[in-house]
Amino acid sequence: MPIRSTTNKDGQSLLHIDGDMTIYTAAEIKDELMTYMAQPCEREIDLSEVSEMDSAGLQMLILAKREAERHGTSLRLTGHSRAVLDVLDLCNLALYFGDPVILSCNEKKGQ
Repeated sequence: MPIRSTTNKDGQSLLHIDGDMTIYTAAEIKDELMTYMAQPCEREIDLSEVSEMDSAGLQMLILAKREAERHGTSLRLTGHSRAVLDVLDLCNLALYFGDPVILSCNEKKGQ
């Protein structure tokens, strides 16, 4: 699972996770994510392309948040896909991350 990194005009690191965040990809995600989290800058993780997520994927997001806090930087999660929203809702952890969760028009209509 690749994690793509870009930088916005304000110099903020943007990470884009594509594909599955499951037990099968957890080791790869952890190694790659921890490399990015060790860099001292504000960052945002775009989860809009996460197609499947389980508790192992959730653990990676919790770890990323803790690492950001440990390094004194901020971390925001954005673009929550339906798979991510389902896991956050099931585990009642949306407030833990503190990021606004916005549903697209199609999601609101149940499509």
